[in-house]
Amino acid sequence: MVMNMQTPLFFDEVDSILLYDPLSDFLGAFKEGQVEISYLDCVKQAGHSFPTVAGAYLMTIVGLKMLYGSELPQRGNIHVSVKGKSTEGTTGVIGNIISFIVGAGAEEGFKGIQGKFSRNNLMAYDQKMSGEVTLRRTDNKRSVSLSYDPSVIPGDQRLKPLMGKVLQGKASDQERNLFKVLWQERVKDILLTKALRDKMIQVY
Repeated sequence: MVMNMQTPLFFDEVDSILLYDPLSDFLGAFKEGQVEISYLDCVKQAGHSFPTVAGAYLMTIVGLKMLYGSELPQRGNIHVSVKGKSTEGTTGVIGNIISFIVGAGAEEGFKGIQGKFSRNNLMAYDQKMSGEVTLRRTDNKRSVSLSYDPSVIPGDQRLKPLMGKVLQGKASDQERNLFKVLWQERVKDILLTKALRDKMIQVY
């Protein structure tokens, strides 16, 4: 028996990302190869809804718009470079989310079929760049670098002390629930406050 999964309601308000996936088209996984990836998909991939996941998602939205304009972005046709090492802080999380969305694998990625549809060697960490992440089309070499600053939308002042109590096992049920609500409220504001997106996402 499959139970209905309950998630914060704002997940449904976040714009999804539509891409063309030639591999999925070739193998018949999605009609006409059109793949829609939602914020919820990325939460499932990461295991949590977090400002870092939200930032990676937003940087991908902005980056794909810069690279493709009104065209449908092509999944598997984008190389992802990340400034930091994969083991540093949340760098690996950011890389994993973006690579998942755009279909960029590292060395161990899909090797393709008779020279087509490969997804490997499209992900690189510890790279020199102006921004935090660089997306580059493999067909025309156009690229865009981006950085993300979540401090533009600070969290509720109660979050830090509540997190401490929860982690120490000293929080009441009411406090644990309040922490969850306040945490996701900040993620919601990051994802849905489009008026501040230009301040959160820097394009180079």
